[in-house]
Amino acid sequence: MTSQTVEDHSRTPYQLPFPADALAEIVVPQAIPEDERAWVPQADNVWFRPLCLNRSQGYWVNLLRVRKSGVLSRHRHPQAVHGFVLKGRWRYLEHDWVAETGAYVFEAPGETHTLVVPEDVDEMITLFQVNGVMCYVDPWGEVTGYEDVFTKIDLCRKHYSAVGLGAEFVDEFIR
Repeated sequence: MTSQTVEDHSRTPYQLPFPADALAEIVVPQAIPEDERAWVPQADNVWFRPLCLNRSQGYWVNLLRVRKSGVLSRHRHPQAVHGFVLKGRWRYLEHDWVAETGAYVFEAPGETHTLVVPEDVDEMITLFQVNGVMCYVDPWGEVTGYEDVFTKIDLCRKHYSAVGLGAEFVDEFIR
């Protein structure tokens, strides 16, 4: 065959059906929303914006927005966490590096750290993928609380119901 007789299919979409039980993709056109109601309050001047709440695999992906300085939380991760700083900067008391706008952070399983936002940062937004559970601990490792994908879903349902978006608003992020 010559190149003239070979049909170019490089721009032809996939032609076979997707698996019948495959989950739908999630597309969030405005991940950083214009509607403030999409941000779920987590603590004073701390919010999260769900992007994917994967209850079948036990992880969540969200934007964390902080509009205060100081210690945010001390927590332990039994599984890996990935972060990408979109705005501002933050650090952990236990490490000498600073995560600034554009930085990617991998947190290994077993990592325990204290998240701090510096005084001169008005707003910090970081994309996090948290796998499994995030355990809040005191300085000596005693568990004081936890979060998992199910507590995140519950917080979203309560918040979205209270602000008029409806408890089902969170369903578009659940897989």
